[in-house]
Amino acid sequence: MLDSPSLRIAVRRDPPTVEDLRSTTVTDDPVQRRDLILLERAREGDLGAFNDLVSLYQDQLFALVVRMVPDRDQASDAVQEAFFSAFRHLDSFRGGSVKSWLNRICVNAAMDTQRARKRRPVQPYPELEDESWQPPAGTESDPERSAVLAERTRALSTALAAITDDQRAAIVLYDVEGFDYAEIADMTGVSLGTVKSRIHRGRLALRGLLEGRMELFRG
Repeated sequence: MLDSPSLRIAVRRDPPTVEDLRSTTVTDDPVQRRDLILLERAREGDLGAFNDLVSLYQDQLFALVVRMVPDRDQASDAVQEAFFSAFRHLDSFRGGSVKSWLNRICVNAAMDTQRARKRRPVQPYPELEDESWQPPAGTESDPERSAVLAERTRALSTALAAITDDQRAAIVLYDVEGFDYAEIADMTGVSLGTVKSRIHRGRLALRGLLEGRMELFRG
């Protein structure tokens, strides 16, 4: 849990349900209502409320960041730093979706990590070279199909690691996470035109990098 002054993060296993929280007319969306109540309690000094937000969103945010940062330990550090930043800047929340606010902070933390990584290069996506990291295949799995999927993942991840950080972030947010242009612009602090340009240029770069491997992506 977040525990002042050291601000250590740990998981609270059972985050509150909407029914556990007082009623409010802030929004008709029960998830947003829950998040807004927790954030307001955190602003009032309730560390437990912020820990609940950590518990609710840490896995989702890690899944987002690990696609942008080529090292799982660094991705985990980026998510933790994002939560620290969110806690330190609770007053910067100006309404809307708490999840989107946390996403934006995490994207910025991931991009900061990528910039730092360039000064301390690491092997791109090392876990993809480690078969023990992959979930065990079921008995019904087709070994040939599994091999193709594994090779596809390695090829795509290597290509993603080779394009610019800005392009990779835009492609992950749009093509993988499903955010729209406006949401990505808000998260990354750039214009809609810049977001569209990064996605377009990133896709062209990926196509060039994957030339000769496209058979992996057919069928």
